Amino acid sequence: MNVSRFEVNLFGENVYVLWNDATHHAIVVDPGMMRPQERDEVVAFIDGHQLQVKRLLLTHCHVDHSASARFVADRYGVGVEASPLDAPLAQHLPEQAAFFHLKVEVSPLLIDSPLNDGDVIMLDDDEIHVLATPGHTPGGLSFYIPSKGLALVGDSLFRGSVGRTDLPGGDHNALIASIKTKLLSLPAAVTLAPGHGPATTVADEKAFNPYIQ
Repeated sequence: MNVSRFEVNLFGENVYVLWNDATHHAIVVDPGMMRPQERDEVVAFIDGHQLQVKRLLLTHCHVDHSASARFVADRYGVGVEASPLDAPLAQHLPEQAAFFHLKVEVSPLLIDSPLNDGDVIMLDDDEIHVLATPGHTPGGLSFYIPSKGLALVGDSLFRGSVGRTDLPGGDHNALIASIKTKLLSLPAAVTLAPGHGPATTVADEKAFNPYIQ
């Protein structure tokens, strides 16, 4: 499996494309593109590599991670998959955009297929384990790929920091519990790829993250 990252929108959100260079099958995670040129860049990559998008996954339903979810779903004929606990957030994407004074046109987003803790998604021979990591949002998810030693953790954890919990539905205690029980329990060498900023590792966050000591 290959993992390609695209940094988009005013928040520097990380869009991830997981893809197999033999089968050309792909999964898009957190398409938060807001500008036409950002959409064009991601589409050019997918189409240029002749990828077949099989799934669209959201770690959570904040607008900076899902602004182009319906665009990607419609273009490639897939459903939007996320935790049903984030359905209220998805329904209020326009209000989220207004709250942050974003000049982006978004519509209420329908979650087509629910993702739940313990689900296993396949991209050809690679397993993607769905981990419920609530706290930043009620339905926050992380996606652990054992074969890659990689976890896509959304906005739960960042290098040396943790996700904010002051937005509607945020719960700091739940977030810290999620990080400690679901993310820091992964093997020490696992790379943690967040929704914003650079990647880190389980070992480094255990040793140096001041929010979870």
